Amino acid sequence: MAEQYKKQHDQLKAEHKRLNSELEQLQTNKSTAEERREGSPFGKREEEATETLELEKRLTLENRIRQEMAAVEHALDKIEKGTYGLCDNCGKKIDPERLEALPQASLCMNCKALLAKNAKSTPPSR
Repeated sequence: MAEQYKKQHDQLKAEHKRLNSELEQLQTNKSTAEERREGSPFGKREEEATETLELEKRLTLENRIRQEMAAVEHALDKIEKGTYGLCDNCGKKIDPERLEALPQASLCMNCKALLAKNAKSTPPSR
């Protein structure tokens, strides 16, 4: 591992640990909610709607955390391989200030802007 990225490596490790903890907490909350629900299988429609909304929120949050963890793991892997700091798309060097602000960044600002522009111009799928 390059010494120049030790700070980012430590930040990424800490972020990975934090995300893992959040995911475990969500799993614990899921188990508790399921235990409560077992007592009344014939709940009212309002309760079912609330449970559905809570499930959707939890699944969305879980998905976001998993995506963040994947980005952190990808950055840690790049550090180990010696490719950290290089854009995954164009191969150019990522601005050090960007890596300091977002250690898991895998795209340079130009490629990130192109990706965002293309995402906006793509019509929503049906």
